[in-house]
Amino acid sequence: MLTLPALKADPRVAFAGAFDLRDEARVRFAVEFGVPAFETLDALLRSPDIDAVYIATPHELHAEQVIAALRAGKHVLVEKPMATSLADCARMERASAEAGKVLVVGPSHGFDAPVQVAAELVASGKYGAVRMVTALNFTDFIFRPRRSEELDSDRGGGVVYSQAAHHIDVVRRLVGLPVTSVRAVAANWDSSRSSEGAYTALMTFAAGAVASLTYSGYAHYDSDELLGWISELGYDKDPARYGEARKNLAALSSQDEIEAKLRRTYGAPDASANDALARYHEHFGFILLSCERADLKLSPKGLSIYGDAEREFLPIAPPELPRKEVIDEFVGACLGTRRPIHDGRWGFDTIACCVALLESSRRRTDVAPNRLLDTLSEKL
Repeated sequence: MLTLPALKADPRVAFAGAFDLRDEARVRFAVEFGVPAFETLDALLRSPDIDAVYIATPHELHAEQVIAALRAGKHVLVEKPMATSLADCARMERASAEAGKVLVVGPSHGFDAPVQVAAELVASGKYGAVRMVTALNFTDFIFRPRRSEELDSDRGGGVVYSQAAHHIDVVRRLVGLPVTSVRAVAANWDSSRSSEGAYTALMTFAAGAVASLTYSGYAHYDSDELLGWISELGYDKDPARYGEARKNLAALSSQDEIEAKLRRTYGAPDASANDALARYHEHFGFILLSCERADLKLSPKGLSIYGDAEREFLPIAPPELPRKEVIDEFVGACLGTRRPIHDGRWGFDTIACCVALLESSRRRTDVAPNRLLDTLSEKL
């Protein structure tokens, strides 16, 4: 639902079909877009009218569906996380190479325009090497209506695969160097919603840069306050709605929660994608990038740059289309006009960092993502 407005608004994208298990979703799609809606993924992949597939299914289904689409000769844009295991990521990356088809992992907040602009400034060398990144985000993620697998760590649930994947993408994009070690604590503080709901991690990069990542999905504090009450998706946010998620959840039975989640999905009678263009760029909380000669603070409106003797604000024009950066990268890769940044290898490395975060928390020690990949290679 969140990316549908982007796909609808972009003139480079034409819908040619969809697959969903739910009758109501298929009926609505066929009526809204005037194209076939298939009952099975195999039927969709057999369609000669489809060049590329966007996969936005539960995390645990990504690997098999992506591999099937690539083998059917389709380019693939798959939601983060790429998959829920390193072995699956390896299979997906190999399938992309063997098929000669594009695999891009996104959307994620690593695509956000302020992140892209800051990364380009870092790459230019204007402010010297990156020394440190400070990233924090406090939300009520855990208390929003969830499907069962979203709160099951073994099935890719919890905030590490769903939210740390954003955080890691952002800091990797900003620093532009490989992650050499992760030290982290992932926390489960609510037995009734038993999965990781918070984490804090210290990531070390080649050349010595460090990034501290803190995320809480249990928060009473809303860190959007630090971003001028602009929501994660770039819309103005009403502070008066404080505590709404907890209040709403407290009034729901388990079945009510399932139904509340379904009401937010495509095809549900009450569901509607927000076609109104966001006034600001998307974000993933407070991000401060510390370089040799300046600190850069990212915001949905642009970058605040604090130099040795001066500070300035670098505005970034409001979005022309929602999630344009994602579509730019994917379409360009499909047409062969640009090399994607967030390809299968990128997604694989981000999942290696997620696994390292969980392993570090479990073992209470530093974990090197590349060692995890080396161990996997020995097994394959």
